[in-house]
Amino acid sequence: MATMDAPQSNLRQRRKEQRTSSSDETITTSADAEVPKRDEVVWGKTPSGEVFRVPTTHDVLTLFHPGYPKSHIDLFNLALLGLQIVLYLALSRRAAQVFFFFYFAFWRGAYDLGLGWVLTKQSKRKWIVREVQRLGWLDEKRKPEVRQWIKKQLAGKMGKDYSFDELPLEYNTWLLFRQLVDIILLNDFLAYCMFAFSCFRVPEGLSMTVHVMRWIGGIALIAFNLWVKTEAHNVVKDYGWYWGDVFFQRGALVFDGVFELAPHPMYSVGYAGYYGLSLIVGSYAVLFVSLAAHAAQFGFLVFFENPHIERTYGQRKPLAQRSPLLLPKSSRKLEESSETHGRQSSVSSIASVDAPTPAATEGETATESEEVYTETETEQESESTRNHKTKRHNSLGLSSVNSRDELSRSHYTKRVQAVSQHDLFHRYFRQDTVFLHHVDLLRASDFQLVLIMTYALAFAFIPSLSPGVALALHGAHALAWCLFHSFGLGLLLRAQSQSKFLVRHYLKHYHYPQNDRGEGAVQEAFQNWKVIYNLSTTMTYASFVGLVWRTYTIPQQWTVGNELLRHTLGVIMIGLHIWSTLESYEVLGLFGWFFGDFFIEDFPSHLEYTGIYRYLNNPEMISGAAFFGLALISGSKLAFALAVVRLLSQWWFLSKVENPHMRKLYGDSIRSDAGFVKVIKKVAQKNARLLESRAGRHAPEIKRVAREVKGTFDKVYEETAEVVEEFLAKSRPRISEVVQDTKVLLQQSRERLVISRVASDLSAYDTKKYKVSIVPSADGTYRFHLGEPIRVKWRAPLRHSRKDWIGIYRVGANQSNLVTKTSSLGMWVPVHDDEWDGDIPLSLHTPEAASTSASDVEEGEVVFRGGVLPWRTGKYEVRYHHDGKYNVMSLDGPFEVVVEKPSSLDFTSVRKTLMHIVPLCLDMDPSLIPQSCKAQLDAPTANPSSSSSSPSSSEDDAPVPDDASADGADGRDPDDFRFWSERQAKRISLAVEQAFGVELTPEVIVADANLSALANRILVAKELLSD
Repeated sequence: MATMDAPQSNLRQRRKEQRTSSSDETITTSADAEVPKRDEVVWGKTPSGEVFRVPTTHDVLTLFHPGYPKSHIDLFNLALLGLQIVLYLALSRRAAQVFFFFYFAFWRGAYDLGLGWVLTKQSKRKWIVREVQRLGWLDEKRKPEVRQWIKKQLAGKMGKDYSFDELPLEYNTWLLFRQLVDIILLNDFLAYCMFAFSCFRVPEGLSMTVHVMRWIGGIALIAFNLWVKTEAHNVVKDYGWYWGDVFFQRGALVFDGVFELAPHPMYSVGYAGYYGLSLIVGSYAVLFVSLAAHAAQFGFLVFFENPHIERTYGQRKPLAQRSPLLLPKSSRKLEESSETHGRQSSVSSIASVDAPTPAATEGETATESEEVYTETETEQESESTRNHKTKRHNSLGLSSVNSRDELSRSHYTKRVQAVSQHDLFHRYFRQDTVFLHHVDLLRASDFQLVLIMTYALAFAFIPSLSPGVALALHGAHALAWCLFHSFGLGLLLRAQSQSKFLVRHYLKHYHYPQNDRGEGAVQEAFQNWKVIYNLSTTMTYASFVGLVWRTYTIPQQWTVGNELLRHTLGVIMIGLHIWSTLESYEVLGLFGWFFGDFFIEDFPSHLEYTGIYRYLNNPEMISGAAFFGLALISGSKLAFALAVVRLLSQWWFLSKVENPHMRKLYGDSIRSDAGFVKVIKKVAQKNARLLESRAGRHAPEIKRVAREVKGTFDKVYEETAEVVEEFLAKSRPRISEVVQDTKVLLQQSRERLVISRVASDLSAYDTKKYKVSIVPSADGTYRFHLGEPIRVKWRAPLRHSRKDWIGIYRVGANQSNLVTKTSSLGMWVPVHDDEWDGDIPLSLHTPEAASTSASDVEEGEVVFRGGVLPWRTGKYEVRYHHDGKYNVMSLDGPFEVVVEKPSSLDFTSVRKTLMHIVPLCLDMDPSLIPQSCKAQLDAPTANPSSSSSSPSSSEDDAPVPDDASADGADGRDPDDFRFWSERQAKRISLAVEQAFGVELTPEVIVADANLSALANRILVAKELLSD
């Protein structure tokens, strides 16, 4: 809005268009044409489709022109403006500053918060028009006096081409709304000026040159502000200035003139006058108030203006749309010579690769549409243009399979496909980390990124520490790396051994080429593991050395005490550590050093007891000698304690991670005793026989005592082991029960995040007249496939609350049948959809009782589809609620949500199952589902439970693209599908998990976006992750 001369405008601009009878080409007239052509008539269209001639309007400056008549509202507005001037002159300077500060804050809030809220409701639900209709202000029968007064106020400000009685309700409501807007905007502008003038001062300590430059800069900014507002009004006219497209439609968006100067000029450079006046008055208070007001205006832009433009003019662009691209000759040759396209794609953000809805300065062609959502017509416009219709397909999913079911996996992978922008995008971008977005700590590069940031921030923010605190910090740092290396990586490696956790993670989150048979996931998991393991090993040693260095002091006298001995033993132990590590590496090689047998099954591996392993089974225990050697050299108890922790954690790693995996792989081929142990046992047995021969007659007694001692130790060990095993055996079911109960509690806690509001007027309603019933599926049962629309019939008293609603809940989630105490989690629909604004009920009229009606009940039907359906299998019930609250008037159920599973785990069965699941997850939208599925849209489909299914209709009215019937003739694979939003990909992800037991993220689903590719990926995952 104007800050210095006129009210603020929004960023929308309209351009008058005319169409000649001889051509469909649109001729755009100049926005600043002095006189419109006589044969040109600007037409508007209401949301109901009524077309009307738009009369001429006058801008806000006519309010101050004595030649124009003034309505009562205009006089009230002028009185408010005059009152501000009187108060400015009457109040003291300090009082004026305080008063106009709060007065300006009031009008600024009325603009950005008040108008923003009202316009948002009008944009979504036509709330202003509905309120005027409900109150009857323009109804001649209900309130003739109010209607006559409004007519007088509006007619006096319009031209001769205005006819109050002939124009639709929406247009007259808009004219009335303009009066309110003028009051808010003009008072907002003048209140700011009065506040600025009351804060005027001459800054001290500045030279005359600075003062002159300050005034010149301020005047220039104000002049620039005036020019921006004037030029903007010349482009948008009153229709855009007063948000006319919120009420009716007239013309398309154009971007020219001042709107090519800067993005959102009316909200950015259009407020330059604020800062110009701040310079002139020389007040920081005015500057900060200007910044706050400007920020509030940007809030208005973000929370109302942009969403409204997206709703009104934006074109939904599907995700994963594959449009063949013309490649350079070199690329085409490479593509033709390759055996398969293979869709070299990697997961990226789920954002569409198509250009989003343009910003307000990207050009007028950005929002052109084939549909005449808003249009400017002339009297010569062809009638055929208005009668253009789009096709809409309404039917339910499918289970019969066409000829593509006979495709084999090898046939699909050999198919050469055209390159698309979607595939190119996912070929070169795969969940790339942008700052900390898409960070995956199991990806080595991301782990290193977080680690480096953590160290950088720690060095920057840790203050100067005392020696004791610094030593403790170094100790904690070394301990953290020690525990992470042994326990953190140990648990991760054990999960990989037991369930292929790392490979499963990469299969779930990242997209790989179609024909790699899962090798890409294994390789990437192993590559990242190697980097993380090596980093952890290095940091474990580095952190411990840092601690030792912090505690070490060079001895003054080496021969006094045990200083020389400690250093000598320490160096020997470090040397032993280095030798054992090098010997272990020589035997293990890279494969064994990085635990390759945890990841790679095809790599030839066998046990070889050579080198140091000829003598020891676990030489890794010796490799910890360096920690004790460094502790000896430093003489620090803290370092020694950490060395003990390192030894114990290494023992845990060997006993709980590495040894179980070795027994799993090699079984009985693992030897029980190493060479060193065998030699010790032989020496012990030899010494025992020697001792027995020398003991003479005491030998039997010694043997008896030895057996008793050994038996005692064995008994203690066996009893301890039995107790531990018994404890674990008894605890395992309880732990499993606790885990399951925790999952249930977490689910219930999510469901119970609701305050159950109850009504106090139930006595006025006969609950016996309420009834809700589920319409059975086509097979007559109450089993519905995941994604299949669920129809519910309801009956209620004629004068029931218009805010009643019906919700779906898990069976058992609510203990009471009278009041619902858990959240529906979005699975609800209103009984009367037009009575609700999203989740907020609107207060509209209750239907009047018909005097001649024989029935005192009202009946209807609602349909659960898309996002309000349950997307988890299980048993559910429906509940009818009263007056937007949680009083249960009726309930019905249970019904079961099921998902089709393949009859066998082969390509044809999996693809057939997906041909049923995917269309349902895409709301059976013909513009999204695979072309290979469209041949069955008109055929009855099979329910997974009984080979039949109920019909449904598409949730969206999006027209079928021109290429929808090409059936692959344009080079696209008939199995390709698309999405309107990430939610639909999330549905497919949930359905795949429940039908096949394979977890895939929505990003992977979007990257594939193909039935055969998805079927192959599921088969590869099942094969790779199977035991």
